[in-house]
Amino acid sequence: MVKDSIDVLGLLRKRGLEGDVDFLREALAVLVQAIMEAEVTEQVGAGYGERAPERLTQRNGYRPRPWDTRVGTLGLRIPKPRRRLLPVAVGAAAAE
Repeated sequence: MVKDSIDVLGLLRKRGLEGDVDFLREALAVLVQAIMEAEVTEQVGAGYGERAPERLTQRNGYRPRPWDTRVGTLGLRIPKPRRRLLPVAVGAAAAE
């Protein structure tokens, strides 16, 4: 029988024993990028490329940012949500 998935735990153990810093750096970058994407998806109200009527704002690309960690410097792409201004009538009603 052929396995459809990778033995992730076995792969992590093997890489951990080898002390492969590049693997740790890449894994950390993927994890942090996924967390940032999930946060922006929650803020926007829709996933990347997804159209939804309950969308609160839109994505406005990414900005690069280096992040120094114990495993080295990670080149992150920080998602930028666009700020949508409220209509004047709504903003005036909220101020009262």
